[in-house]
Amino acid sequence: MDRRQSWNVGYWLVALLLLMLLQSVWQGTSRIETVPYSAFEQALAEGRIADVTVSDRTVSGSLKSPENGKTTLLATRVEPELAARLEKYGVPYTRTIESPLLRDLLSWIVPALVFFGLWYFVIRRMAERSGGGLGGFMAIGKSRAKVYVETDTGVTFTDVAGVDEAKEDLKEVVDFLKHPQEYGRLGAHIPKGVLLVGPPGTGKTLLAKAVAGEAGVPFFSISGSEFVEMFVGVGAARVRDLFEQARLKAPAIIFIDELDALGRARGAFPGLGGHDEKEQTLNQLLVEMDGFDTSSGLIILAATNRPEILDTALLRAGRFDRQVLVDRPDRKGRLDILKVHARKVKLAADAKLDEVAGITAGFSGADLANLVNEAAITATRRHAAEVTLADFTVAVERIVAGLERRSRVLNPQERRAVAFHEMGHALVALAQPGSDPVHKVSIIPRGIGALGYTIQRPTEDRYLMTRAELERKIAVLLGGRAAEMLVLGELSTGAADDLARATDIAREMVTRYGMDESLGHVTYEPPRSATPELALLGGSPPRTLSEETMKRIDAAVAGLVAAGFATATVLLTKHRAVLEQGAARLLDHETLAEDDLRELTATLRAAGDQAEAERPTTV
Repeated sequence: MDRRQSWNVGYWLVALLLLMLLQSVWQGTSRIETVPYSAFEQALAEGRIADVTVSDRTVSGSLKSPENGKTTLLATRVEPELAARLEKYGVPYTRTIESPLLRDLLSWIVPALVFFGLWYFVIRRMAERSGGGLGGFMAIGKSRAKVYVETDTGVTFTDVAGVDEAKEDLKEVVDFLKHPQEYGRLGAHIPKGVLLVGPPGTGKTLLAKAVAGEAGVPFFSISGSEFVEMFVGVGAARVRDLFEQARLKAPAIIFIDELDALGRARGAFPGLGGHDEKEQTLNQLLVEMDGFDTSSGLIILAATNRPEILDTALLRAGRFDRQVLVDRPDRKGRLDILKVHARKVKLAADAKLDEVAGITAGFSGADLANLVNEAAITATRRHAAEVTLADFTVAVERIVAGLERRSRVLNPQERRAVAFHEMGHALVALAQPGSDPVHKVSIIPRGIGALGYTIQRPTEDRYLMTRAELERKIAVLLGGRAAEMLVLGELSTGAADDLARATDIAREMVTRYGMDESLGHVTYEPPRSATPELALLGGSPPRTLSEETMKRIDAAVAGLVAAGFATATVLLTKHRAVLEQGAARLLDHETLAEDDLRELTATLRAAGDQAEAERPTTV
């Protein structure tokens, strides 16, 4: 119950007690004496009463002379016939009248209390769902931002690793908040907004909290989805309230996570109307960002992994002045991140984090945190005292390929097909110079549909890829299918995922990278940021290509895939003995690690075929 409500109820209780006390005092000091009706009849017979007053329920008489300070006798009336009968027995008699006041009060108070109780229950449930208790329903337009004051975030820049460039950009924001006069002496002003852009799990939210922890200012944290409610106008009201609260505590930082939930481009769905709740909320956010003064020390941080769908009005200068890229870390960044997360883990001497960073190319900060945790769980499961490199390897396989499913028992023919399929992948990768080294090959089922897996480990981070490298990737992907066709003489459904990935690479080469000579140096794929809304509606972008061009694109894609399959077939045919030897060893041991694969590589070198196989001419 609200504190003010309980105070009001207390007032009523005190007033009732005072009323009862006054009534008791008044009755005690009154000059009227209440007597039984028999005593009133006796006084009347004795002539002590001067006059009588009769009402519906009572009869009173004024005494001729005061008796014990009383001047009036009051009695409740009794019917004359009943009084005559009782008079014969010589006993005192009186009449009691039951007051209907309590009954009357209950007749309307109880229904009112029931109604009020039901109303209170419903309102309270609605308030709990919307947050904020009973007052939350009345304050539905209030901001739900979590406020962290000064170091309450518990995060500083020392807790963030692997994104050094982003940290440097944000350190300048911290300096702005700490020393605004220093930057203002030459006419510069603090940036209004900083947009953190990057893939999921790269540490955008952690960076924002670190900025607040370093700056020592109030930090308002809220998600973009928390602005929008079922009631029209609530989102805009919450935006106004958020900025009002932040202005009162300036200098401060407002952090809006998942900005794309709030800042999606307006007019994206023209057939569905243009005045929905999200657009009103976005309009209010734009107005507030234009309205606050940069000298007040108020900065807006926002994070999104889909900047291409944001409204252009949000990204213009004067609103989000800066965009900071928070990308996946490189090898050095991964090593720094692993060091941060491994502080609480007891590592063995062989668990060199530099080697772990080398086998985790493409992992984000969140993936690396999960990796360290999975490695610790693996070591705990085997009752070890320390976490070894083997535990990290098992954790990588579990994250990349999925959980082992030894309960999925394959028949001998299926196991043989899977063994040749996986060795086909590995052998094509080993036989092609420039391909990523093969880390492990296994025929143990993992995940949802994988009956086996081949893991390649990049030796370095790559940011550009040539046509030859992409063609080698296609050949490696189709090596499993080529091995099945070469050895078993038939194809299976096990290469479905390989075919999809190879086709995607080939189509990207043709439509995005202009790597087909016959089609020229032209991109045939519309920008991905141009049609995100159509993709959400299940539609497709307007076709700008002719039927002839689309046929040529399909033919070029099919040619690249066919060339990759032919390359894999040629390599496996030349090294069929190594293929069968590796498949037999895989059937015996189920898993081949790097040491076993080095023997296959030595065999290939002994055969004197290190040069890349000649590619067949594509028709």
